[in-house]
Amino acid sequence: DTQKLWKDLSDKNTKVVVQIAPAVRVGISEELGQKDGENVMGKIVGALKRMGFDEVFDTSTGADLTVLEETGEFISRLENNERLPLFTSCCPAWVNYVERTYPEMMSNISTCKSPMQMFGSVLKEHYSHSSKRIVNVAIMPCTAKKFEADRDEFKVDGVKDVDYVITTQELIAMIKEAGIVFSEIEPEAVDMPFGVSSGAGVIFGVTGGVTEAVLRRVLDDKSVSTLRTIAFNGVRGMSGVKETSITVNDKELKIAVVSGLKNADDLVKKIKSGEAHYDFIEVMACPGGCVGGAGQPFTMFEGKQKRGEGLYAADKMSSLKRSEENPVMISLYSGLLKGKVHKLLHVNYNRGE
Repeated sequence: DTQKLWKDLSDKNTKVVVQIAPAVRVGISEELGQKDGENVMGKIVGALKRMGFDEVFDTSTGADLTVLEETGEFISRLENNERLPLFTSCCPAWVNYVERTYPEMMSNISTCKSPMQMFGSVLKEHYSHSSKRIVNVAIMPCTAKKFEADRDEFKVDGVKDVDYVITTQELIAMIKEAGIVFSEIEPEAVDMPFGVSSGAGVIFGVTGGVTEAVLRRVLDDKSVSTLRTIAFNGVRGMSGVKETSITVNDKELKIAVVSGLKNADDLVKKIKSGEAHYDFIEVMACPGGCVGGAGQPFTMFEGKQKRGEGLYAADKMSSLKRSEENPVMISLYSGLLKGKVHKLLHVNYNRGE
């Protein structure tokens, strides 16, 4: 993939746009002479611009879209008491696992595309009238994202929404191949019109982050104390299985956060046997979530913890804590997405119905 991508980057008739997943910004640093888990997003943007990428975006913007769509779906299922628990759908390895192992539970998987695929669809739509050929690239912490981008569900007339998926490790190799001294790169901002994302979108890269982002949206009380309540309610931390409950509209919701497929499998068995009941379940195939993805430089438990801390620090620094506060969302829903929400943001897997 990288050799083909270099050719596209040097083609004057091709516009190459790229999105960067949250976990990449904290997973690349130690290999390029920075501190473990340091958030080097600005430097990555600067390096990509030097390499010839025309527009650089943040997948956290796609994550904000996912939060809004998944929350709407969750509330609808709760009100109708149907197809619960709702399983998250942003981890392709998890979706593949359910398809192969528990096809009868596919209807419990959210219909929302992953942040990468949502943003991929939005970018292709945004540039659909460009005079240049558009190449849409995603830099991901995950090898399974390559297979996700190849799925027929994410192609329009045989053309992929996301043309290339490059892992963090492959990006490191490309930076070195280009002769870029990463420590000397001046940080740059991501491009408009999609250059804003919330802290809720950034924490998608760590186990529990999706759940925390959804709870920030679901709870009516938007105070700072509510943010603290959510953060310290058991969804954070590197434990492979976390459980919590939270009251929404006088109803107590049971929530599970799972990372690692063995833990997920054990939980599904308990649900199927009637031993456990949940309303919402976040699943990430990789221990610790995307910060420990198979496309990232290998690290032990402590390294994953530092990467997670890097994302929580970015969230803390963000003035926008909730996805619905992102002005990009407001302009997307009133513009580009009008009448196209289901087509661009949702997917119809074979749901065993």
